[in-house]
Amino acid sequence: MQAEFQDHDDNSHKPEVRDERGMISAEFYRQVEEAVEARDVDALLNLTQDLHEADLGDIIEALNPKDRADFLELLADDFDFVALVELGDSLRAKIVEALPNARLAEGISELDSDDAVLILEDMEEEDRNEVLAALPALERMHINRSLDYPEDSAGRLMQTSFIAVAPFWTVGQTIDYMRETPDLPDVFHQIFVIDPGFRLLGDVSLNTLLRSQRSTKISSILHEERHFVEATQDQEDVSRVFERYDLLSAAVLDEGDRLVGVITIDDIVDVIHEEADEDIKRLGGVGAEEITDTVFDTVKSRFTWLSVNLLTAIIASWVIAFFDTTIQQMVALAVLMPIVASMGGNAATQTMTVAVRALATQELDSFNVLRVVTREVTVAVLNGFAFAVILGLIATFWFDSYQLGLVIGTALVVNLFFAGVSGILIPIGLTKVGADPAIASGVFITTVTDVVGFFAFLGLAGWWFGLS
Repeated sequence: MQAEFQDHDDNSHKPEVRDERGMISAEFYRQVEEAVEARDVDALLNLTQDLHEADLGDIIEALNPKDRADFLELLADDFDFVALVELGDSLRAKIVEALPNARLAEGISELDSDDAVLILEDMEEEDRNEVLAALPALERMHINRSLDYPEDSAGRLMQTSFIAVAPFWTVGQTIDYMRETPDLPDVFHQIFVIDPGFRLLGDVSLNTLLRSQRSTKISSILHEERHFVEATQDQEDVSRVFERYDLLSAAVLDEGDRLVGVITIDDIVDVIHEEADEDIKRLGGVGAEEITDTVFDTVKSRFTWLSVNLLTAIIASWVIAFFDTTIQQMVALAVLMPIVASMGGNAATQTMTVAVRALATQELDSFNVLRVVTREVTVAVLNGFAFAVILGLIATFWFDSYQLGLVIGTALVVNLFFAGVSGILIPIGLTKVGADPAIASGVFITTVTDVVGFFAFLGLAGWWFGLS
């Protein structure tokens, strides 16, 4: 009784893993950090042994680099390698590089094939081959087959473990097979039906299988309307298939229409998150940067696009310098001209964001591009007139000049028109030439709105007031 009471008492002092916001709680993290620093294996195991791999991954990301190495060393064989899948690419690569190949092989042998591929694909070829050589032959064959497919394809994403039966089997045979066969997927939602050449004939959902009599032939209950994906298909296209047809899983077929794997919804959720994360980062010009990157890696990642931004800023400044005499004769122009450029830049960014996302999700295509372009330009012009009235009135009362109000109002309409046009046409044009609109659009659009804004406002002011 005393031992049982003591165990209960120990567990009562174990803090909650996550707080009310769903974040790793400060108290739990503090205890993990203290256990690592004290090299207290028992305390660390007590804290982490029941953790979900996602929680374990968050703990690893939160630790500083030195503590991460000690954390993995202390857990040793008790470390769950599935947690590596939950990490960002760069951090996972660093951890994998630091681990001995023999230990990697041991950990990877316990993973699903898709998780194993995710860990192995970024390794140096020599190290990867060494790890693969230590795996059982059948598992090595499955992983190598997935690695042969292009990066970010369905073939890399799929699990090679699935359940496939012949159409002449009965429901009873299928259920007995699943009960008696030890090496089956841990989680599955459907049974695939194949011919002798391993070509997909259809599938049977688990609920249909369990509601059918044991004597029922599989061929009589299979769904011939197949929603499958090709092994070479891009993962973003695969996610759209899942979204369109509300799938929980989908068969993966090779170039010969043979069943080679299955993709499940949990992998697709990761893909959707990854693609959205990638688009947001590209729009901000930070590429594949992660929160765990070092200062040097972060500087290197951001330097390129900041350099391009510097060049475009110089171009805009050159336009201002062209009107230096005009500005000197009327100081109000210097006060107001940033407003025109800023409004144009923000309007263009709004249009660009909608356009880039529509292109990424394939909602914008040849059949509706003219309608979307017309809509965005019309919206820009209407906003231009609305804000022209507001800003014109502000400038009139501020500088006691209705003429200055008319000039800045006109310039704002012109700049917002070009903002709408460039915000939609530049992403479309970049896509046509094979460039990534999420990365490159922002720089070009900022240049257009700055140059047009300054030129329209200062040029109109110089002409209207006769300044030179």
